[in-house]
Amino acid sequence: MYAHTVELALPIDQAIARLKSTLAESRMGIVSDVDVQAIMKAKLDHDIPPYRLLGVCAPGIARRVLEADRDAGALLPCGCCAYEIAPGVTRIALQDPGVVAASAGHPDISSAMAEAQSHLAEVLAKLRA
Repeated sequence: MYAHTVELALPIDQAIARLKSTLAESRMGIVSDVDVQAIMKAKLDHDIPPYRLLGVCAPGIARRVLEADRDAGALLPCGCCAYEIAPGVTRIALQDPGVVAASAGHPDISSAMAEAQSHLAEVLAKLRA
């Protein structure tokens, strides 16, 4: 599987705010936020429900990845999407760091991604509580 998912009984903005605060507790954060709904409307005049692409990163882990292989920056930050599956219900899908580890095929990157996996497990457990 390429992502870990959780559904929150919150509108998208509140769900993302909860995700941000939960990530911060694990020394992680959101470094990019793309409003896909707005882009689809502006570029294609196409309406979709709220949908956001988020870049999730832990600076210490990213540093280890970049020190192991600077080209591995193409795999960072870890991807995340958040979208409403119904009004007031948001699904969050967080990229499995194991995907990055497998793609890079470097032992130092695998070690860093194992740590990221541990942090994300904590985040997911808190979001599900």
